[in-house]
Amino acid sequence: MLLLRNATLRLLFTSQALYWACSIIGITLTSLVGARLAPWPVLATLPLALLVLGSLLSVQPLSMFMQRHGRRAGLRTGALFGIAGGLVAMAGVLLGSFAVFCCGTLCVGVYQSSSGYYRYAALEAVAAHQKGRAAACVVGGGLFAALFAPPLSLWSRNALATPFAGAYLAIAVLAALGWLVVSRLPEGGAPRAAAGGMAAMRQLLARPALRAAVVMTATGHGLMILVMNATPLAMDFCGFSAGAAAQVIQWHVVGMFLPALFAGACVDRWGGRRVAVVGALCLVTSAGLALSGLSFTQFLASSFLLGAGWNLMVIAGTTLLGDTHTPEERGQAQALMELSNGGVAATMSFASGALINGVGWTAINVAMLPLLALALGVLAAGGRRMAREA
Repeated sequence: MLLLRNATLRLLFTSQALYWACSIIGITLTSLVGARLAPWPVLATLPLALLVLGSLLSVQPLSMFMQRHGRRAGLRTGALFGIAGGLVAMAGVLLGSFAVFCCGTLCVGVYQSSSGYYRYAALEAVAAHQKGRAAACVVGGGLFAALFAPPLSLWSRNALATPFAGAYLAIAVLAALGWLVVSRLPEGGAPRAAAGGMAAMRQLLARPALRAAVVMTATGHGLMILVMNATPLAMDFCGFSAGAAAQVIQWHVVGMFLPALFAGACVDRWGGRRVAVVGALCLVTSAGLALSGLSFTQFLASSFLLGAGWNLMVIAGTTLLGDTHTPEERGQAQALMELSNGGVAATMSFASGALINGVGWTAINVAMLPLLALALGVLAAGGRRMAREA
């Protein structure tokens, strides 16, 4: 198995598992903490939105930092922000301060930004015919997180005298372990990105095939963030317990990473475009299930398919991106995709709290359908353009 043979992939796989353990704790509890600390209900998901904003603001600086100092230094810096963010968020909970709590989640966003480069580092550590499996191996690290992080989030929320404070201490500890793991990356295993700027990114985005890869990945990522952030609140409105919400989120995260066991091989064999279409169809099915009712089973099945669709679209988009640029353009292209993902995710995170309190759960799921149709149209146009050029 590729993961067992490649030491760099093993380190990146472990780093991804530790990051997603932090993320799952945050997904499960942050909107609930926000609802308790926020001065107005509409701000309940603001801490999660600020986490995404922190990721968005740090994508380009991290990329430039890694161009000068290498992947390992950049990934270690991101983990340090994860440690600091967990401790500051814990202080916000202890002090009952919504502002301090928001500062903590903003810092954790930098850790999230750095974790986005794990799968690109994996592509750089293998041969061309193994890129789909390499990306899937690293993304699949989240599957381990899906198994132990939800129980950890429930245990840690009451580990300290102040409810929820222990969960953010757990985030800081997991980020510290992540720092230790990425510190073992060999510099040669995660090579530096090429120099560039926003003008180079605009030129890249003018390419139909590259634009299709970016739009497809950003759509899947943004819709996943929108619905995932709204799910615990929707279940709370429906009278479900925090434990029930944690179980649904756990299966959502299993869905996010279980397809990685086969998605990479499918991309390498049948191509990223076909896999991306299957991922979009999973999201359509997820929306249909959510619209069919409000039972626990419907929440769980819808969330599982939401995660599966995200996985297929991200792995397919990542490998499609690699086919649309030269090695010298790698840094700009990767930063462009991460900026797009972060920008859409930030918008969806900010909108999530207002939408669930305003238009409701049904409208959120209906809104998925035209956005997915648009992404599939862009993907088809990019494919036709490539075929004509060939």
